Amino acid sequence: MDTPRLTVALTFDHDAFSDSVRRGDPPVKFSHGEFGPRVGAPRILELLRREAIPSTWFVPGHTLVTFPDSIEAVLAGGHELACHGWYHEDFSELPAEEQASILDHCVSAVREVSGVPPRGHRAPYWALGADTLRLVEAAGFTYDSSLMSDDYALFRVRHGDRHTVEDGTTFGQAGRLIQVPVYWGLDDWPQFEPGPGRDGMAPPSRVLELWTGELRYAHEHAPGGLLTVTMHPECIGRGHRMLMLEAFIAACRALPGVAFERLDSYVDRWQAAAEA
Repeated sequence: MDTPRLTVALTFDHDAFSDSVRRGDPPVKFSHGEFGPRVGAPRILELLRREAIPSTWFVPGHTLVTFPDSIEAVLAGGHELACHGWYHEDFSELPAEEQASILDHCVSAVREVSGVPPRGHRAPYWALGADTLRLVEAAGFTYDSSLMSDDYALFRVRHGDRHTVEDGTTFGQAGRLIQVPVYWGLDDWPQFEPGPGRDGMAPPSRVLELWTGELRYAHEHAPGGLLTVTMHPECIGRGHRMLMLEAFIAACRALPGVAFERLDSYVDRWQAAAEA
């Protein structure tokens, strides 16, 4: 297969109400999360089926065991299942031992559901402690998708960076773990959901402008690169936002040499080229 001019990865954080369980949220927050597996995910999966697009789903362990029909539908569509915490924990707040236990639990749960161990990990909230990525690598993951120090190019994760006011910065050494970079502007949640400092009700046209701008720039300036979009079924699954997602897919299709791919597949191609 020829290398695409640009690869687009549609990724979905299938949180459902995993974080609401942990936080003890009121019923309305649970209902918002339940919209994901109940309404949003089926709409997304039907769109992906119709467009013949493979994708990657980062799923908390709680969603795996609470909504098995939704997970079965994801797998039946040929999509990748990756890890995203258990109760959508903030790993930056947890001791290393607890993080390692959660990672092992998530790996086992995905293997039980899919028959194969997960290749990918994405930290909930993209929140990482000093030891998190070292633990992700030790747990056997091939790649993580939580950092922002590149945009369209994968890279090996460094371990052991040190930053102090007194001594400045000392960079660590790259390990085996591959990083698939992300960015807030390519995430539906900050645009569409209320939160501190934002109304969270951006018109889809504005978000489409952001995403297609990234698409056009990457297509022109990053040949062979990867554009990763992060979405949440309870967010992007609303009708007016689904229309925006359809328009973004159409914009991708209109550019020559653009392909859609699961992250594990793209990571494998990148790794093979890097080691050739």
